[in-house]
Amino acid sequence: ASPRIGVRKVVDEMKSLRWLLRENPDLDQFLKAPEVPLSDKARVIDRVFVENYSEETRDFLKYLIHKSRLTSLLLISDHIRVVYAHGDVVDAVLRSTFPLELEMVQIIKDKLEARISRKVNLYLELDPDLLGGVQIIVGNSVIDGSVRHKLQELKNKLLKTQVVR
Repeated sequence: ASPRIGVRKVVDEMKSLRWLLRENPDLDQFLKAPEVPLSDKARVIDRVFVENYSEETRDFLKYLIHKSRLTSLLLISDHIRVVYAHGDVVDAVLRSTFPLELEMVQIIKDKLEARISRKVNLYLELDPDLLGGVQIIVGNSVIDGSVRHKLQELKNKLLKTQVVR
């Protein structure tokens, strides 16, 4: 995210750009068309997008088109939304089989923040299927310290072990 326009504006513009291209398939098709010269596409971007998009976002869009990567815009905008939508704060879910004491929750939160180098909004969830231990979900990542997970790991190791007679 560019420091000139700020993270919030980048997130908002990427969401808006994604929506605009999804809702206007003709524009999307025009920008992806290999037979249309890059200079024509750049001219359209600078004229049509000037009102609602920063120069940085327009330049980024032109760069994606130049590199034939406009199809990656969906993934890029999703990544920006997930990583930057809350600024320096990320949401995480702490799952356990039983209620944890507040001191333990704070210790886990502090260690998680140190590990991912970001502030965390931690949500607690009870899940008896874990059998014990805890599981932390941050975005698409899972830190699994549950008994169920440990038993599965042990089972996998035992299945790979060969018995020698």
